[in-house]
Amino acid sequence: MSGGALQVRGLSAGYGERAVVSGLDLAPWAAGRVTALVGPNGAGKSTLLRAIAGLIPSKGTVRFGDLELNALSVAGRAKHVAYMPQTLPQDVALTVIETVVAALEASPAASGELHAAEQAMAALERVGAADLAMKRLDRLSGGQRQIAGLAQALVRRPRILLLDEPTSALDLRRQFEVLTLARDYARTEDAVVVMVLHDLQTAARAADHMVVLSDGAAWIEGAPAQAITPETLAQVWQVRGRVRDQDDGLHLTVDGVI
Repeated sequence: MSGGALQVRGLSAGYGERAVVSGLDLAPWAAGRVTALVGPNGAGKSTLLRAIAGLIPSKGTVRFGDLELNALSVAGRAKHVAYMPQTLPQDVALTVIETVVAALEASPAASGELHAAEQAMAALERVGAADLAMKRLDRLSGGQRQIAGLAQALVRRPRILLLDEPTSALDLRRQFEVLTLARDYARTEDAVVVMVLHDLQTAARAADHMVVLSDGAAWIEGAPAQAITPETLAQVWQVRGRVRDQDDGLHLTVDGVI
């Protein structure tokens, strides 16, 4: 496969007769970098992520290198793309390690020399959840299920990793660990990592590239300091705010609503 960028061109997707994103064109997302999708509720962030993952019907081009993802079967797409939903089902009576093994076996191309259980355990260790291996998924907290979902995505070592609100149920320390892990994964695996995040300051510090969505369209995209500005806050979120670009990242202060 040549190239290492994910390209979205003319993408339209939605649910039934309701279009959520329409004719969306985005700058290429490079491998080795983290892209954050941000925007108000209903902007189309999760819909865009699910369309890229092939979980909902879509029209347009989703290309990775010289590979057209929309032309692949579900199994073919799974060889390259892993998607972590906001939450895992609560009624799954399997152990965590069994669910990670199942995720690995769903993508045979991801298997290596190690036994599936060894790879699953390595993925759990990578996300700091080895202690959850033998616990049943339906007996975990929301945050623990979220970490288990991350292990399910990482075990396949995808070239495209899609994370839908991966920190929403996590405490502050776990949020930092997961965002650091996502960044490290992009770098070490030369992967495209895309995350939906709600906290703008967190997103700006975690991402190399940001896409601000509004009403299913890209309002602006670019480096965090280019994407998150007082004008963007006013036009997209209808708040008055200040943005300071400092050595440790962007600092946002919201002064009121418009």
